[in-house]
Amino acid sequence: MHKIAVLGGDGIGPEVTTEALKVLQVASELTGFKYETTEYPFGSEHYLKTGELVPDSVYDEYRQHDAIYLGAIGDPRCEVGLVERAVIAGIRFKLDLYINLRPIKLYSEALCPIKNKKCEDVDMVVVRENTEDVYTGLGGIMKAGTPDEVAIANMVFTRKGCERAVRYAFELAKARNKDNKVTLVDKANAIRAQDIWTRTMEEVGSEYPDIEKDHAYIDAACMWLVKNPEWFDVVVTTNIFGDIFTDLGAMVQGGMGIAASGNIHPGQVSMFEPIHGSAPKYKDKNVACPIAAIMAGQMMLDFLGEKEGAAVIENAVTSLLKSGKLPSLDARSGFSTSQVGDMVVDELKKSNTRTTSV
Repeated sequence: MHKIAVLGGDGIGPEVTTEALKVLQVASELTGFKYETTEYPFGSEHYLKTGELVPDSVYDEYRQHDAIYLGAIGDPRCEVGLVERAVIAGIRFKLDLYINLRPIKLYSEALCPIKNKKCEDVDMVVVRENTEDVYTGLGGIMKAGTPDEVAIANMVFTRKGCERAVRYAFELAKARNKDNKVTLVDKANAIRAQDIWTRTMEEVGSEYPDIEKDHAYIDAACMWLVKNPEWFDVVVTTNIFGDIFTDLGAMVQGGMGIAASGNIHPGQVSMFEPIHGSAPKYKDKNVACPIAAIMAGQMMLDFLGEKEGAAVIENAVTSLLKSGKLPSLDARSGFSTSQVGDMVVDELKKSNTRTTSV
C-alpha cells in the first residue's frame, strides 16, 4: 500500500490535481497497485486564512509517506516567493530531495515548435542538482531602497552535492541504455567555482567507461537544445542552470502543459509536480491542461516501482497526442480540464481491460 501526501495548492493546482488523481485511480484498477492519500492544506489560501505556512511537525508526517504529490503553489496576494519558499523549497531542503528530474520528451511532432524534428529527436532527461547553488538563500540586501543598495546572492557547490547528482546521471544513462551519454552543463569558464563540477564529472565518469562524457557551457547548451535536441540523452547541471534549461526544454517538447518533474531522494519519500505553476488567472475556470499533472503522477508511479501503472498512463497520453485528439497542451485546446482528464481515462480503459479495486 503506497502512502501519498497530496497538496493541491493554489490557482489551477487543485483542478489539475483532481484530474491526476482521477487517472491514478483508474490506473490502479487496471494494474492492481494499491494506495491511499492524505490531503494537506498548505499553500497561499491556507496562509491567507490562518497566517500559517508549514509547521515543522508536518515534515515528520511527510516522512511517513512514500511520495508527495503537489499541484501548484503561488498567489499574487502574497509576498513574492514567500509561500513557494515555505512549501516547495521547504520540502526540497528539509527532506534533502537532491535530484530534480525533468524528462523532456516529444509525444507528437505537431507539438514541437522546431521544424523537421521527430519524436525520436527529443527524448532526454535532465538531472538538476536541487539543494545548492543560489537557491540556498545565502546572502541578502543592504541599505535597501537607497542609492547605495547592495544585493548579494551566493552560489554554493559542495563536492557531495555535485557528486551525488553526477553519479545519479550516470546511473540513469546506464538504465536508459539509449545513447549511453551524459552531458555536463555548466559555465566553468566564466564562473570558476563551477570547476568543482568539471572535476567531479571527470572523476566519477572514469567509473563508467561505457558511458560517453560530453560537456557544454549553458549558453551553448541552450542553443543546441533548440537546434539539435537529438544530441542530448542525459544532462546533469546546476540548480539555477537546470531551472532555465528545462523550461526551454518544456517548450521544445510542446509546452508547459506537459512538463512534469520529480524532486527525488532515492529510497526516501520524494515529491512530484507539474512545473507550470499556479496560473492564477485561470483559477476555477476549468480550462487549464492537466496533462503535466497527470504525467507527474506517472513519474510518481515509476518512482514507486509501479512500472506497469506508469506505462499505461504514458501510453494513454501518447495515444491522445499522436492521434491529434488533443490538439494542444494549453488553455486553447478546446477541451476543459475535466474533459482532458476524462479523455485520458477513456484511453486507459481502451488499452487495458483487466480491473481490480484499490
